[in-house]
This record gives sequence, C-alpha cells and structure tokens, in this order.
Amino acid sequence: MGPGPWRVRTPSGYVETPVSDPAFLYQDILVALTEEDRINNGQPSLHALCLAALHIAEGETAIHVGAGTGYYTAILAKLLGAIGTVVAYEIDQGLAERARLNLADLEMVKVCGRSGAEGPLPACDVLYVSAGATDPLAVWLDALRVGGRLLFPLTPDHGFGAMLLVTREAEEHYAARFLCQAMFIPCMGARDEVTGRQLAKAFRRGRWEEVKSLRRYMNPDESCWCAGADWWLSTAANG
Repeated sequence: MGPGPWRVRTPSGYVETPVSDPAFLYQDILVALTEEDRINNGQPSLHALCLAALHIAEGETAIHVGAGTGYYTAILAKLLGAIGTVVAYEIDQGLAERARLNLADLEMVKVCGRSGAEGPLPACDVLYVSAGATDPLAVWLDALRVGGRLLFPLTPDHGFGAMLLVTREAEEHYAARFLCQAMFIPCMGARDEVTGRQLAKAFRRGRWEEVKSLRRYMNPDESCWCAGADWWLSTAANG
C-alpha cells in the first residue's frame, strides 16, 4: 500500500489516517490506491470470502485481472505455493509498476501491464477478476482448464451486482452460482451497455441466488435468469 498516512474511504468520503501505523491497514476497510479515480484496494472480508470459495490448491496456475498494487496477487501467490504460478494483469501503468516492485521477491508471479480482458491468456485453474464486468468474457471462459474456476463481479451499469463463481465442469459445461452482492469499479474492455441494462433489470427482479449454471452459444429457455450476447445464466443445473 506504500508509506502512510493512507486515505481511507468512509460513507462521507475519504479521510486520512492520523498516523502511519500499519495497524490502520489491518482493518476491514477500503484504502485508496488512486483517490481521484476512486480506485481502492478492495474490502478484505469480501476478498477473503471469494478466495476461500475458489478452493485454491498448491501448484495451480492463477490469473489475476485488475491486480492494482499486488496486494491480493500476493495472497494468491501464497495460497498457490512455490510451485504455483500467478499471471497478474493491470491496465493502469502506474499501478502495474508498483505491483512489479511489490511482488519482485515472488518468483512465481508475473505482472503484465495491459488489459486482462483481451487475449491471449494462458491456460489456468483459477481466474480472479477484481473489477466489474457485464459479461463472463469468452477469453476468460476459454482460458479455464476443465475443473478451472472463474470468479468475478457481474455488475450492472449502476448499483450492486454480485460475485459470480463459474466452474468448468466439462469442456462445454459450466456450473455457476452467486456468492454475495458486490460493487466494483468497471473492468475496461469487459463492459457492454445493453447487457448492463439487462443485468440491472435481472437484479431488480431478484432470484439471483437460484442461478446454477452458465450456458454458451445456445438459445435461452424458460430457466434463463439473464442473457448476454452469447451466454446466459440458468436456474437449472447442467444435465
């Protein structure tokens, strides 16, 4: 997070910590990375829930999209162990350079200063996205090995979305379920205005907790919760 004091987000705006004691960082709070862009480090309790849901195993390969300064990239690396691999993507060049410096002692981590919403991406077991998308991008789904897990914030243009966990059970079968509501900054290259409006309607209707699978390249049926251009979420499990 760099040297303190730090800017911390509160309901009434950002405030500065009174001193540079790292104890302030070990709270369940949002700490500014770039306050002018409203980019924060992420709420620890939310990321703890998400990382636990991914069931990360030592030696796996992970992709982190939206690495920021590398805080949660480092946690991914520790969970994967010395024989694991993390490829981190950060489109903001200033943040990417800070991440490279912060993660320089972790040989299993590679930081790429470019968008993680564009290919090519390496094959992976875990794909963790720290910015809001309106779609489970094809480039993310295609990067998953069988058994691989994608976890990202599926968010409308305004208001809360939710963290969607997608598991590639077979070559063309994807289980899907929402973990919890969430609000994130937009993921550049992963936003579609039309789909954003459809998501807003779907979240207002509710029943997002009933989603069980993700379908690709087929027409939606009566079990459809929300549909994008070439994907839809179903309240029915894969047959």
